[in-house]
Amino acid sequence: MKRISVDLAKSVYQVAESVHSGQVVQRKRLNREAFRRYIQEQAEPVEWVMEACGTAHYWGRVAQSLGHRVRLIHPRYVRPYRRRNKTDRNDCGAMLEASRCKDMHPVPVKSHEQQQVQQLHGLRETWKKTRTQRINLLRGILREAGIDAPAATAAFVRAAHDLVERPELALLSKMLHIVLAEINLTEQCMVECEQQLKRWHQDDAIVHKLDEVSGIGVLTASAFKAAVGQPERFHNGRQLSAWLGMTPREFSSGNHRKLGRISCQGNTYVRTLFIHGARTALLAAQRCQAKTPERLTALQRWATQTAARIGHNKAAVALANKMVRICWAVWCHERRFSGNWQSSLPA
Repeated sequence: MKRISVDLAKSVYQVAESVHSGQVVQRKRLNREAFRRYIQEQAEPVEWVMEACGTAHYWGRVAQSLGHRVRLIHPRYVRPYRRRNKTDRNDCGAMLEASRCKDMHPVPVKSHEQQQVQQLHGLRETWKKTRTQRINLLRGILREAGIDAPAATAAFVRAAHDLVERPELALLSKMLHIVLAEINLTEQCMVECEQQLKRWHQDDAIVHKLDEVSGIGVLTASAFKAAVGQPERFHNGRQLSAWLGMTPREFSSGNHRKLGRISCQGNTYVRTLFIHGARTALLAAQRCQAKTPERLTALQRWATQTAARIGHNKAAVALANKMVRICWAVWCHERRFSGNWQSSLPA
């Protein structure tokens, strides 16, 4: 099968064709419309090799709709194969060389729905950062004027309307009300994003199953489902956990094996949601242990014992690691979550 590597850009597309492995027979430099026609003119199925970067999933869907095979490679894995200077021509050659490595796992092409869910999460995160910036700006202005403000965010926002009316800030009062309006607007936008996610997934059986796991809500479940796409490509839950950067980074040589902190590779946003959810689940388990210890599940008992042994923060990350594995099992084996589940060991 002919293999074509493409260096994607906004308006210029560098193409390299390879019929025999390791040999480039033709190179082209096309604009957007010419590249679209070039894909459609391929009479036989072709393997398209691209870096998993901006617009790669769109062009991957276009090629797949015409019966072609698409292989997206992470840019980090392409870089070692590039020779000398960083040019579009050399990038295409590097992609062809990287695609010959059979052990390199490609990035799956995301559907349009997956990308829309991820973009909605991205919008919510952008508004959350904007809200934090505006609140910190107000705190700084009030602090410089000698005005004491509540430490809690919700209490600060409620009190800010009265605080900006203080005589010390008379000259800035009008501008500060605009900042408060921006804070209120971003909060409304975040709420609308969350409601939109709930509407999109109200009939999604997978999201409902994931939502039943301790410490996971619709926000985490929808982001996890959109990021993973096909859980079957992971042989077990540990591979998925390693893909999300939840497993220890290893520094080993010979007979010496050293495990460090978690690798923090993969999807940072989904990993953050899982760790925040694990903190909530751990706090709930500790409250249950203090009030009604007889109602603790096996998972909660393990979490509280781990927190007592290694500390709260490390236990939260360890619980997040276990939650990822549980989500993989719930999703792949199509069963409901149980805090007392005991997996059967192979014979």
